[in-house]
Order: sequence, then structure tokens, then C-alpha cells
Amino acid sequence: MAAAVCHSPARLSISCSYSSSHSAPARPLRVAVVGGGPAGASAAEALASAGAQAFLLERSPAGAKPCGGAIPLCMLDEFAIPLGLVDRRVTRMRVLSPSNLAADFGRSLPPGAHIPMLRREVLDSFLRTRAADAGATLVPGLVTSLSLPTGPSDPYLVHYISSGDGPSPTRSVLEVDAVVGADGANSRVAREVGAGDYSTAIAFQERIRLPDKAMEYYDDLAEMYVGGDVSPDFYGWVFPKCDHVAVGTGTVAAKPEIKKLQSGIRARAGPKIAGGRVIKVEAHPIPEHPRPRRVVGRVALVGDAAGYVTRCSGEGIYFAAKSGRLCGQAMAKEWRLTGAVTEGGIRRGYLRRWDDEFLLTFRFLDLLQRVFYGDNAGREALVEMCADEHVQRRTFDCYLHKRMAPGEPWADLQLLWRTAGSMVRCSVLGKEVQRLRRLELLQA
Repeated sequence: MAAAVCHSPARLSISCSYSSSHSAPARPLRVAVVGGGPAGASAAEALASAGAQAFLLERSPAGAKPCGGAIPLCMLDEFAIPLGLVDRRVTRMRVLSPSNLAADFGRSLPPGAHIPMLRREVLDSFLRTRAADAGATLVPGLVTSLSLPTGPSDPYLVHYISSGDGPSPTRSVLEVDAVVGADGANSRVAREVGAGDYSTAIAFQERIRLPDKAMEYYDDLAEMYVGGDVSPDFYGWVFPKCDHVAVGTGTVAAKPEIKKLQSGIRARAGPKIAGGRVIKVEAHPIPEHPRPRRVVGRVALVGDAAGYVTRCSGEGIYFAAKSGRLCGQAMAKEWRLTGAVTEGGIRRGYLRRWDDEFLLTFRFLDLLQRVFYGDNAGREALVEMCADEHVQRRTFDCYLHKRMAPGEPWADLQLLWRTAGSMVRCSVLGKEVQRLRRLELLQA
């Protein structure tokens, strides 16, 4: 990994050259990308591939965000992810209700389709290396603050503490034309530019190495558990990786109870993970909705920093990489055409394209979360719906290929009727499950 060069603003002068004839700018665009996950790495690669000087700052290159690690099938081709990075090819997805009724998704999976499962440390390292191969400069360091420009052609000053191979950390400053904030749910870049707050969930996950026989059970199977015992507003999961399973849960409403909820998912998985050995424990905040402001001046937020994690499913890897790429391409294109990067240009080239393609998906999944995750009656109805072949076909089409499935009016009307029936039937069952859970707690 190349060591970062300390650029002193007193010695390095950057002047943005504007031309009425829109001729090519006299020098490359310079962008600091803060955060080296899928969003930051994809932004840095897009910028470097377009001829920009991209500086990818990552405080912990050896680390990775705790994550279930599922990606949509389309991401393999769209982002040229080598098949060798995939730990497991899941062809069976099982959703279990509060009463442990199961809906199996695998029977409706299209021929040859699967859900790739990866480890984030493997994926993130690959994407950062590819960004470097495209010409980005990898800078191990912790960003501490931004000095904002006073004029439209003045640079941003990115202050950071290097964490490279030197004898001791050093404070450095990087002078750039624009900044991409890809530094997660607790984004410092977002705070520095006043991008606004949003609510966050907490995800807690244990990596558990299972005995060989138990691991065989999860060879191509992923499980999702819903119920107040595993999360009041999300779900618990058991996802297979190369030589272990990731067992975790998430919540917004009950963050102080996260370890209790983790005990709930372990109890629900029960004998299937018995005899396993915990090899790693991870926890991390995840956003619940997009930030109020995702572009401020010449600073753009992508990935978790922008709030691109879907409710209901909790998916974020693809949206992180996609937003980073769109943002990097938009900045590079505007610079190439005008010799400048502007807030209006980033909004047009990045935000408008993002919202046109994905805003409806986010709103739809937010609605599903509100309807079905509020109580055990809704969760029972959700699992009953998941057993429906029509629901499974539309779900896989949306998830695997990242497109909203076209409507089928008659089938959708029938589904609406069945959903109403499920909500009525499951109301009684959900209340009974909640009563039994309370009895279990009293007897414990």
C-alpha cells in the first residue's frame, strides 16, 4: 500500500480553471474519498478511471463493517466481482415466524440463480485494491476535520492523522477540489458539512464456527427469524460463510437490549448451531433512512453516510457500491466538461440519477417494514405471505436484478385479499405467541 504524501496548503496552490469554451481543464480533478468500504472504493475507482486524482482515506484498511454479507446476483457482473470471492451460493432462503412456522423461498428461485454470500473484509479489500490499480492513492488515516472553502474555486482542506507504517502517527492535510463522504453511519464528513441527522439501528453479529455436520446443514441455506424475541423492529439471521455462520440481529427501538435479542436468535436457531465456537463478535450502527442533505457544496455523501440501507431487508452493500460509482462518475464528467465541480452538477449527475432508479424501492420497503414488523401478528402474516409463489417470484426479481417487478393486476389483487386474510388469522396467533413468550420470561 502506497504511503500518503503530506500536502501542505501553504505550499500547494490549487486554482480552478474555468473556460467559456468548455475546453479541457489544465489539470486533473482532485478528490478526497473518506472511507474505504464498497461505497468509497467504488467512488475512488470511478474517479481514477476517469483520470482524476482520487485519494482514498481509510482509517483501518485491515478491518471491515459487521455485515450479513449477502449481495444481489446482478452485482457480480455489474461490478465484476470474481466468483472466487463468493463464500457460499445460497439457493434456499428460509424465513421463520414468531411461532417458528417456516416459508422456504428456494422453490421459486429461477434456474441457475443464487444469492452470493461474501465476507466484507474480503470484498472491501478487493475493491480497494482495484481502485488502487485504476490509479487511486490509498491513504491509511483517520480524518479529523474539514476546512471549508470560502469561495467557489477555493479548495477543501482535509485534516487527518496518518496510520501508515511510519514510526508514529502524523497529522497531515490534503488539499482537494471535492470530497466524497463514504465513512459510514457516524460520518464525520456529514457532521462537518451539516448534512443533518438521521435515526440509526444497531447490528450485532457473532461469527460462529460450527462442527462439520452442522455446517453441512447451512451449505446453501440462509435463515431469517422474525419475532419480538429476536428484534422488535427487524429480524435475526443465520447466514453461511466459508467456514462459519454469521448469527446476528438488529434494532432501532431497543438498542440497549441488543445482547438480550442476540440471545434470542441463538435460542431460536437452537440445536442447529449447537457446539459452535464464537470466533468474532461485531457491532455497528446502520442508517434507517437517507440523510436530509446528501450533497452540500462540493461534498457528496454515499453509502451508509448517505443513508442507503433499506428498511425491512437491511440491504446496503449493492446500494453503497452503486452510489459511490454514480457519484464518482458525476464529478469526473462535470470536471471534464466544465473544469469545475459544483453542487448543482453533483445533484444532477448523481442524486437525480440515484433517486430516479432507487427511491421507489426504498419507499416500498419502508412501507413493508411499517406494516409487518410492528408486532408478532404482522410478522406471522409476513411469513405466511413469503410462502406465496407470486410474492417469491416478484421478490427475487426485485432483489436479484435490482429492478421493481412489473405489476400483474389480477395476481396483485388476489395477493391483497390473501394478505388481509393473513393479517386477520395471524392476529390471534401473534397475540398467543406474545403471551407464551411472556410466560417463558416469568418462568426463567
